[in-house]
Amino acid sequence: MKKDFLSFEGVTSDDFNELIDRTFEIKKNPENWRTSLEGKTLGLIFQKSSTRTRISFEVGMYQLGGISLYFRGTELQLGRGETVADTARVISRYLDGVMIRTFAQSEVEELASHAAIPVINGLTDLLHPCQILADLFTIKEALGRIEGVKVAYVGDGNNVLNSWLEASLLLPFELSVAVPIGYEPEETMLQNAIQGGAGRVNMKNSPGEAVQGADVIYTDVWVSMGQEEERAKKLEALRGYQINAQLCGQASPEHIVMHCLPAHRGEEITDEIMDGPHSVVFTQAENRLHAQKALLVKLLGRR
Repeated sequence: MKKDFLSFEGVTSDDFNELIDRTFEIKKNPENWRTSLEGKTLGLIFQKSSTRTRISFEVGMYQLGGISLYFRGTELQLGRGETVADTARVISRYLDGVMIRTFAQSEVEELASHAAIPVINGLTDLLHPCQILADLFTIKEALGRIEGVKVAYVGDGNNVLNSWLEASLLLPFELSVAVPIGYEPEETMLQNAIQGGAGRVNMKNSPGEAVQGADVIYTDVWVSMGQEEERAKKLEALRGYQINAQLCGQASPEHIVMHCLPAHRGEEITDEIMDGPHSVVFTQAENRLHAQKALLVKLLGRR
């Protein structure tokens, strides 16, 4: 596995299985890993606000024996015109790794190309690989397997869905996607997943078709950060894509429901489902911590 985690590109199935196995170990016996990153420092750069990403990385570094430094984008010289390349070269002299949560995927890739330390993509407008790493762990934890699982993604074709498409090329699960016309995921990623997924990736416009027999029902907010001006238009387009009791009734009887949060209850998901017996939403959120600790040990550690 290369030194960075910018996407699922370059991650092998062996890398992934190692991360999943280590996540199980860390979650079960966290005390065994308390000195794994002793003396290590992780920089956290946030151009976008965050709850789960910031807390899970900060707590994760502390629990592994290291420390983290939090920076809002305006607190760095990036906000005064210093180039990404120069910033990368400087922070590489101070830090052992950096996580960045920003808008453009190109900014993350430029940072990684000039940094001498591991760079982790904490979210961009294009991708959210840390989320999907934790989600795949959650599926294996809940269902005992990933192979052959049918994941139905219903909602907006956003960065989370793009990362699901990338992951579908790595692992043998079925991905059935239902998004409204005009709100499809990134076209190249979609076509690569359809062509490279051996028929395991398919697009539907009907949520009912996508969810039929699904083991996992997955959704996300309909209006992502930076899209507030489109809110009324998106809500109208996505009105029929809500995760509710009627839709979930078409899934496998043992299905689980996932949402990467934050949730707008009553829009993309109902309270009844979010708080119901099939929901693993809050376990899914917790697992960001465990999966990212495994990732940090992989990239920054010695073991």
